[in-house]
Amino acid sequence: MNIEEFDYDLPESLIAQTPLKNRDTSRLLHLDRETGAVEDLHFKDIVRFFKPGDTLVLNDTKVMPARLIGLKTETNAQVEMLMLNQVEGDDWEVLLKPAKRIKEGQSLSFGDGKIIATCIETRDQGGRIMRLQYDGILQERLDELGEMPLPPYIKERLADKDRYQTVYAKETGSAAAPTAGLHFTDELLAEVQNMGVRLAFVTLHVGLGTFRPVSVDNIDDHEMHSEFYMMSQETADLLNQTQADGHRIISVGTTSTRTLETIRRDNDKFVATSGWTDIFIYPGFEFKAVDGLITNFHLPKSTLVMLVSAFSTRQYVLNAYAHAVEASYRFFSFGDAMIII
Repeated sequence: MNIEEFDYDLPESLIAQTPLKNRDTSRLLHLDRETGAVEDLHFKDIVRFFKPGDTLVLNDTKVMPARLIGLKTETNAQVEMLMLNQVEGDDWEVLLKPAKRIKEGQSLSFGDGKIIATCIETRDQGGRIMRLQYDGILQERLDELGEMPLPPYIKERLADKDRYQTVYAKETGSAAAPTAGLHFTDELLAEVQNMGVRLAFVTLHVGLGTFRPVSVDNIDDHEMHSEFYMMSQETADLLNQTQADGHRIISVGTTSTRTLETIRRDNDKFVATSGWTDIFIYPGFEFKAVDGLITNFHLPKSTLVMLVSAFSTRQYVLNAYAHAVEASYRFFSFGDAMIII
């Protein structure tokens, strides 16, 4: 399939720059997975689509304040570093801007030397492996010096760092938020549980794949970047029981979906496991884990639009996006949501 088949027109004015005051007051577009019919709702209405015995799967990754502004030690030139994945020990995969200034052996200083990062490997498209030196605990230094790594299409500064975290964020290590989960409040999750819907948690730390556009014409040629995931025994048991009882698994976000489908692709049931996934889901993919999907609206020609298209059909999804544009929905990370079920 050609990348152009997943394009759509989006006015820049519809790209949400700030989160709403209340998480669950965002709009919700319901797309019927089988018929393509759409319905305009608000996120609080999502409980209409849940049934007792369903299991709602949420990604409990926690975003690191991993965007650092520092200086090249040799010239004092300013460089931005986005920390993505811990490779080993204090070695981290990062994105640098401007990357061309940093060669192997050269160093950056952050916070007057509170963190020193030395390049030990050069990768393509601005990627580097940097070895960090710091006093104390790295997370404390990041909390002190770092900013939330908001996507480049968000121009506004975020007043409250917690608004780029889900209310259930727990496992630190992500370079971006699992944005479908940003709409849930503690109260809404309690209401869901009181309906007899069970909550299950997986972890997928969002990494480089979120920031890299598809650069090939034929999507079959695209290679996904690997991201780290985990599933506990408790979650595996709950999901296996859900399927055995004939109930539905509803995934909150594309990250949860990729985790679930990775594990079911490699096993005949859910298992407690961890590892790295580069699963690429696009039309023609056979879903084995997910029966419903809650997600935000994604960038044109992105792998996330392809995943959503695989869960329904490309035409149904593009029609739904066209409806959302016409109805002035808010798009991307701080935007509105859709449920496909």
